[in-house]
Amino acid sequence: MGCLLGILSGIVLGFAIGISPLVRSAAVPLVSALFAIPKIAILPVLIVCLGIGELSKIVTIALGVFSPMVIATYTGVDNVDRNLIRMGQSFDMPMHHIVAKILLPGALPTLVGGLRVAMSIGIVLLTAAEMIGAQSGIGAFILRAGNLMRTDQMFAGIILLAGIGILSSFLLGRTERALLHWR
Repeated sequence: MGCLLGILSGIVLGFAIGISPLVRSAAVPLVSALFAIPKIAILPVLIVCLGIGELSKIVTIALGVFSPMVIATYTGVDNVDRNLIRMGQSFDMPMHHIVAKILLPGALPTLVGGLRVAMSIGIVLLTAAEMIGAQSGIGAFILRAGNLMRTDQMFAGIILLAGIGILSSFLLGRTERALLHWR
C-alpha cells in the first residue's frame, strides 16, 4: 500500500513538475530536501504521530518511494522531444491528449527505471520498519533470529528477501516488455 501511494503520487507530481515551470520552481527544492532525509529516521516520528500500527509503516514506505518516482517522472518528461510537443500543440491537441499520447509514452522508459528503484527502496524500508516497530514480518523475523543467534533463520529471512527482490524484478521486467513492446 505504501509503495502504491508513493508511486502514484510521485508520478502525478513528477508530471506536474515536468509540465509546469511554476510547479517545478516550487516543488523541486522540497522534493530534493525530502529525498536527502533517510526515511527510516522519520519512522520514530511517524510512530509517535500515527501510532505503532501499520499506518506509520505505510507512510514511511510511501515517503521513501515518492522522491525517486518524482525525479524519474520529471526526468522522463524532460527527455521527451520538444518538437513532438510543439507538433501536438500546432494541431490544437488538448493538454490531456499531449500528456497521454506524447509525454506518457516518451517518459515511460524512465518511469519503469524509477519503478525498479522505488520497489527496491520499498522492500528495504518495509524490512527496516518491521525491525523497528512490528511483532511480525520478515524484518521482525530476521531481528528476532539475530537476537537469538539463530543464523539459519536469519539467512532464511535474507534469502526470502532476495527472492522477493528477484520476483519483483521479474514482474517489472514483464511489465516493461508489455508496456514498451515498441522498443
